[in-house]
Amino acid sequence: MESLSSPLPVITGPQWEGVRYFCTTRLGGVGRAPYDTLNLSLRVGDEPALVEENRRRLRAIVPSDPLWLRQVNGCDVVDADELLSFSEEPAADASVTSSPERVLAIMGADCFPVLIANHGGTVLGAAHVGWRGLARGVVERTLQAMQVKAPHNSRWRAWIGPGIGAGAFEVGQDVLDAFTVTDPQVQTFFVARHGQPGKWLANLPGLTRWRLQRAGVEQIDACGFCTASDARRFFSYRREGCTGRMAMLAWLSNA
Repeated sequence: MESLSSPLPVITGPQWEGVRYFCTTRLGGVGRAPYDTLNLSLRVGDEPALVEENRRRLRAIVPSDPLWLRQVNGCDVVDADELLSFSEEPAADASVTSSPERVLAIMGADCFPVLIANHGGTVLGAAHVGWRGLARGVVERTLQAMQVKAPHNSRWRAWIGPGIGAGAFEVGQDVLDAFTVTDPQVQTFFVARHGQPGKWLANLPGLTRWRLQRAGVEQIDACGFCTASDARRFFSYRREGCTGRMAMLAWLSNA
C-alpha cells in the first residue's frame, strides 16, 4: 500500500490502533548515483552532507528524532526508553518502546524491516531481518523485549516491509544449514537451483512469517514488494552492491 499523504513517496500497511508507520523508497531525496536519491545511511560511502539532508527531510514528517541503529546482522535489542540520548547509533538490530511518539528506525536494502505491536498499540518493536539475524533469533528477542514492557499482553501483530523476494534470493549451503540444523521442517522454504548444486532460492519473507507465527504473533501482514526486482523504487544490495538504504519509521500515537 502506498501512502499519498506524505511529501515523500512511502510504503505503508494496514492501519493499526495507536501505531503509525511507513517505509521510505529510494525516491524523493538529494543523493547522486549510486545512492540516488533518498539514501538514509551514513555507512555506505555516500556524502554525509547529502545523507543529513535526506534525514532532515524525513525528520520533518515524523514526531521526534528517529533512533538510528548501527545494524550488525545480529539479534541484540535496544530499549529506546532507556537511552538518554539518540546522538549515537547503538550496535543492534532491533529496538522497542512504550513511549508515545518515540520513533524507531530500521534501515534496509534487501533485508526486511519488521514491525511488531500489541493490539491496542501500547508497545512497539522494530527489527532488521536478514538471514543471519533471523537465524540468530532477532524476531524472538524483539518480542521477548516487548513482553517485558507489556507482561499482561498476549495478542500481537506484525508487518513485514519491503525486502528481497523468494525468487531473487539465491543462497548457498551455509544459509540452508543455519536454519535447518535446528528446524528441519523449514527446508520447505528453500528451492534447489536446477543445475547448480549447493545453490538454493530462499524464501526469506516466508521464513520471517513462520518465525513470527512460532513466536506467538497471531496477525501478520506483509507488503509483498521485492526490493531486488524493482530498481525504480528500491535500493537493493543484492542487485547493485554499492547502493543506498531505505528506512522503516514507526511510533506509538494516541491520535
